[in-house]
Amino acid sequence: MAIEPGTLWYVIGPSGAGKDSLLSYARQHLPPGAGVMFAHRYITRPADAGGENHVALSAEEFAAREASGCFALCWRRHGLAYGLGVEVAMWLAQGLDVVVNGSRSMLPLAAQRFPTLRPLWITASPEVLAARLAGRGRESAAEIARRLVEAGSFAPPPGCEVLRNDGELAEAGARLLALLARQPA
Repeated sequence: MAIEPGTLWYVIGPSGAGKDSLLSYARQHLPPGAGVMFAHRYITRPADAGGENHVALSAEEFAAREASGCFALCWRRHGLAYGLGVEVAMWLAQGLDVVVNGSRSMLPLAAQRFPTLRPLWITASPEVLAARLAGRGRESAAEIARRLVEAGSFAPPPGCEVLRNDGELAEAGARLLALLARQPA
């Protein structure tokens, strides 16, 4: 009997929306045996840079892995290289649901490569985005202003689940858990 492939939850949204915090919350609160895997991104950013739990690679190591076919999907943004490993495709083929922190610009290609993809747009108000970006201390005031302008220029794609994350993490986290468990929020 063939195994039905799992769902790829492709999490996207503007910087500062709380994607990393929500994914960490869900990872900690999903019951054992839920059938959901959280993929780490491979990034050319130091491991101690703050934010998401990722696999840090040098630019040279990233390029070597990319050339060797180690990534199911990769892109470049804000001077960094990002990749999703081929393990994502293996987990989906085993019937597991997989949650990834994706890129808005890569959504069309990701949807082609992963037919079970369900986009999930995480968002927050401009005021909350600004406060969070300033609080993480990775960007200058000018870079934050550019990110806020960019955030205002994007809208959730059609058919995308939207999760607003303006308030308490546990509130948005509970809605995310319900989506991952395929229950009404």
